[in-house]
Amino acid sequence: MSVWKNTIAAIGVLLISLPAMAAELVMVEQAGCAWCERWNEEIAPAYPKTSEGKFAPLRRVNLRQIPDDLTVARRVTFTPTFLLVEDGQEITRMEGYPGEDFFWPLLSKMLTEHTAYVAPETTGGS
Repeated sequence: MSVWKNTIAAIGVLLISLPAMAAELVMVEQAGCAWCERWNEEIAPAYPKTSEGKFAPLRRVNLRQIPDDLTVARRVTFTPTFLLVEDGQEITRMEGYPGEDFFWPLLSKMLTEHTAYVAPETTGGS
């Protein structure tokens, strides 16, 4: 009986240590894209430090080389396009870069409406 208990305990430890399938934000871009460059200047340095970036880490892909492990709902034609992806499947997207003031609220809305993301409380001072 103790062998079974040890086996079950070991399986439990393994399951706990496995990473959960998480969301990722896939940025579809291409060389020469002025709006991609603007996003890179305004958002990219801060993105991984934000709650959104920690919840949905950024992955960059080239418009002409969409990887096989990524299933999109429809063809991507504009750059940048931001795909919210879980388990390799697109669940929603933002086409284009609307500027810093609109990007964060739109991204937060995408995350809260389509994933388990909970936006941090704001104090209203910024």
